[in-house]
Amino acid sequence: MHIEPLEIPDVKLLTPVKHGDHRGYFSEVYNRRTLQDGGISVDFVQDNCSLSADAGTVRGLHFQAPPFAQAKLVRVLRGSIFDVAVDLRRGSPTYGQHVSATLSAEAWNQIWVPVGFGHGFMTLTPGTEVMYKVSAYYAPDHDHGLLWNDPALRIQWPTPESGPVLSDRDREHPTLSQLVSPFEYVES
Repeated sequence: MHIEPLEIPDVKLLTPVKHGDHRGYFSEVYNRRTLQDGGISVDFVQDNCSLSADAGTVRGLHFQAPPFAQAKLVRVLRGSIFDVAVDLRRGSPTYGQHVSATLSAEAWNQIWVPVGFGHGFMTLTPGTEVMYKVSAYYAPDHDHGLLWNDPALRIQWPTPESGPVLSDRDREHPTLSQLVSPFEYVES
């Protein structure tokens, strides 16, 4: 597995090796030891899967507050997404900045989003299915978000001409300036 830090090095792009032959392929998409060797040490407790019918569907920017904060390992099973992680760790040199990557079933890549980041994505194709592992169980009272299109974030979303498809909840998240982040930056 190839593990590459992004512009905010705590967020990493992972590409598992895919072995193919006349039958199809085999790939080890998760291996705890490989991730630990790449600086990712986490115990996952839950797998989540979403299907988005339309291209331009936005899910995010979401996070859970401590003590139920979640790290995520995200991959695409079908289709493709524009994936975003926003640094919400107060005191971080990259607070309020984001990194993005295109994930797709074809590229067979994944993104590691550690605790302290808001996470979201926009689907690039219809019928996109996303699977992600999380490090804490869903806790509705600790589930929060950041407005996906806050101009202060300067995220260049690949919004289709028809516009984004959003839940009511995702339309109403606070902006970065309104957010009281529950995360504190700890230098490693």
